[in-house]
Amino acid sequence: MADTVTLRLTIDDPVPGVRYSLQKDDLPFEPLTAGDGPVSFQLPVTLHPDGRLTGPFVRREGPQRRFVYIRIGTSAGDHASVWSRRAKIDIHDIPPALLTPGAVLEVHLPGRGKDGSPACATVRRLGEWKAASRR
Repeated sequence: MADTVTLRLTIDDPVPGVRYSLQKDDLPFEPLTAGDGPVSFQLPVTLHPDGRLTGPFVRREGPQRRFVYIRIGTSAGDHASVWSRRAKIDIHDIPPALLTPGAVLEVHLPGRGKDGSPACATVRRLGEWKAASRR
């Protein structure tokens, strides 16, 4: 039997005016436009007894790698944007001790690349995954 874990992805310094969204079943999901502060997305994932994470937000590469996409600009549905990107957030490396049924796990992400444009490709988290409170 599988259980649910909630992941909270917080982009600490997004580019203001740029639209971001999760990717669910290869489509933008609940897009929002960044302002002057952080933006967060919460998504449920299915935790299997063997520790695998699956669900409509989860993508995979090979037998182990699991990740979620954050869509940016035109990929998030803003067809006037100059950016068309996705940020890949690895979730297969969440410490197993944190993966408990009903847990809310949070990670902080950079919002910008070295050139100041929205961070994309495989985005390295700013810190470790941690247990968070429900909100």
